[in-house]
Amino acid sequence: MNLVKVAAAALNQTPLAWADNERNVLTAIARARGDGVGVLCLPELCITGYGCEDAFLAPFVRETALAVLGTILPATRGLVVSLGLPFELHGALYNACALAADGRLLGLVAKGALANDGIHYEPRWFRPWPAGASTRATVLGAEVAFGDVLFDVGGVAIGFEICEDAWVAERRGAALAGAGADLILNPSASHFAFGKRAVRERLVAESSRDFGVTYVYSNLLGNEAGRAVYDGDTLIASKGVLVERGRRFAFGDVELATAVVDLARSAPAVPAPGTELPTRVHSDFALPPAEGPTAATPTAPWESSRRLKEEELTRALGLALFDYLRKSRARGFVVSLSGGADSALVAYLCSAMVRLAEADLGVEALGARLAQVPGFPLAPAGERIRTLLTTVYQATAHSSETTRAAARLVAEAVGARHLELDVEELVQGYVSRVEAALGKELSWATDDISLQNVQARARAPSAWLIANLSGALLLSTSNRSEAAVGYATMDGDTAGGLSPIAGVDKNFVRSYLRWVEVEGPIGLGPLPALAAVNAQAPTAELRPAAAAQTDEKDLMPYDLLDAIERAAIRDKRSPREILALVAPEFPALSRAELLTYLERFFRLFARNQWKRERYAPSFHVDDESLDPKTWYRFPILSGGFERELAELRHPRNG
Repeated sequence: MNLVKVAAAALNQTPLAWADNERNVLTAIARARGDGVGVLCLPELCITGYGCEDAFLAPFVRETALAVLGTILPATRGLVVSLGLPFELHGALYNACALAADGRLLGLVAKGALANDGIHYEPRWFRPWPAGASTRATVLGAEVAFGDVLFDVGGVAIGFEICEDAWVAERRGAALAGAGADLILNPSASHFAFGKRAVRERLVAESSRDFGVTYVYSNLLGNEAGRAVYDGDTLIASKGVLVERGRRFAFGDVELATAVVDLARSAPAVPAPGTELPTRVHSDFALPPAEGPTAATPTAPWESSRRLKEEELTRALGLALFDYLRKSRARGFVVSLSGGADSALVAYLCSAMVRLAEADLGVEALGARLAQVPGFPLAPAGERIRTLLTTVYQATAHSSETTRAAARLVAEAVGARHLELDVEELVQGYVSRVEAALGKELSWATDDISLQNVQARARAPSAWLIANLSGALLLSTSNRSEAAVGYATMDGDTAGGLSPIAGVDKNFVRSYLRWVEVEGPIGLGPLPALAAVNAQAPTAELRPAAAAQTDEKDLMPYDLLDAIERAAIRDKRSPREILALVAPEFPALSRAELLTYLERFFRLFARNQWKRERYAPSFHVDDESLDPKTWYRFPILSGGFERELAELRHPRNG
């Protein structure tokens, strides 16, 4: 047997936050040493932060990263540590991992497969390194190996697959196994998406089995740079068996998953003919002895919930809001609470954020963490949500007592400070001034949309003022279904600095709130006050009551809207293909109704790209995002699908 204790760390890093990032790295190393760890895998680009974007191209960023690497190296005495950073060689920039052993830099491995899909744009900054190639580079005054490298540390062969290297057909792991690797480290920056943990677990377990190695997978944690959320998923597998899963969605800065593994091989691996083998670098450092086995960390009860998607949303957005709050140095949140579903969900998530953080960190530790934000209002634990979250209901002539009462009930239930304003005088002031300037009277018969929009926009200044007075962050409450068809008023209900649920479709918003009403997340429980929201049909309440306005009457049934959007955007289907898909799914709708709704969706989608370009930043939660800055790009000006929609009504022969 050859027992070694290995560890994967999840770190909550921030782009270019040099001191914070270094402190987290040193904390992880200190904990690993104290736990008897021999090999520690840290996340990808952990020194700079993964989300530096075009700042990677600035020379000072690379220079500072090397300087920080130099200060960290002495702390690695007694163990082996991987450290991610950008590295420039011969005018090209590489996404690299340095391997340090006992305080000495052994060399750097450069990433070969660059992530260039979804929210990732690595080829914009980095160059891929060719398999099997290596060279020498001067790092901190010493010449070391650089490129495709396998490290022999005291007889233990350690190789790297850096994040995307493990997700491509031509895996580096195969060559590493053929060269005799005992241990493969995978430093990653793998963003959260619904259900992704199962995919990662399968990848890590199968990699360890197929390559006959121990496979250690580290990851980032939290809201690193604003949009992506990292769940901190860390995994260790040995010869096909997952032996450790780290905690996900932790509110601390450092999480460590450890396991004692047997690196003894049953049979030497044989490289496939033509395989480009890595360069081998030797070190005499002997890994510290380990005793085993160790017990695996128990899986959190919510991980086995039959409502895993809802549980993940609560924790992902709760953690994302927490990090956005403290990293933006805001002093709280303001939510314009309409009495409807979307704003109720945003307010609930703010409350859940505090309760989850208190449960994870402890009441006193959370207070100390928030106190690090300059000017943050300190309050006793029981008053923390009220101090942090302000909700405001702003009535116009068309607001009902139903929504007013629902907003008040939800605010009280989540523990927010709640304000009520009447903005009808402001609305009439705008209308009367414009009527006087134009010399005409506005009416619902001729000026419907304009009269709706002025009400929504009249609410924005008050909400902004309330947020500005306390240095809080105004949260927009738009959902993804509204974004798809532009069913929102720019500078009105879209006002805000962050849009937490813009990646969530309306159907899921409604089903989630019904679940929270009667059951709720494990550890938080139900919120019966949501019954006042769930009993209503979604409505903007911008037309006179006699119009009986509802969202679905303005648009189409939300389940149909979501089905069309999913097929059109995620699956890239044409209008004709979508008609064939949705017709059997919605038998109660006639062909004429489906044609009308399809035309409405595509015309509204094309016409409203400019709105999506202006939405506040949102959190990425799955592969159905409409965020044009990170996921789905579409021209602001286009042909509006005119040809495709014409073919719906008049199909061409052949």
